[in-house]
Amino acid sequence: MPLPQDMTSDLDPGFLDALQHQVALFARRAEQTRLGGVGQVRNSMDRAAYLLLNRLDREGPMGVKALAAGMGIDSSTVTRQVAPLVDTGLVKRTSHPEDGRAVVLQLSPRGQARLEEVRSSRRELMAQVTDGWTQEDRESFCSLLTRFNSALSTRAAGAQEPGTPAS
Repeated sequence: MPLPQDMTSDLDPGFLDALQHQVALFARRAEQTRLGGVGQVRNSMDRAAYLLLNRLDREGPMGVKALAAGMGIDSSTVTRQVAPLVDTGLVKRTSHPEDGRAVVLQLSPRGQARLEEVRSSRRELMAQVTDGWTQEDRESFCSLLTRFNSALSTRAAGAQEPGTPAS
């Protein structure tokens, strides 16, 4: 979804450069730590695995197509990302309760335990990183980051629609 050429003219280019630099640094640092939590490498988890397990935990069993649609990614990508989760016993494939021919993905008890272990470690990391922040600062940061992610998601969804020019 292209932006009007004059959209950035009202904004300070120095600010936009600083913002994009901070986003790039955040992405690098998040990937470096995998936001793995505190202290133990075993508490880290691949970003894709975390997002898949988290969605299955929050929304329950679902098929690959529904999982892909909900995450805004391709079904073949979900299939590739789920395979090692099934192989390691974190996710199980089961028959759809209403249509036995269809397969749904479900968080296994092992997957649930592993997800909670990672979540707990990440909560501790977030507490340490925001130590000294007021509760208002934490809530404001979370709200703005949620808004930023939503805007990126909306933009990406618009760019994927047929007939929409790529930006």
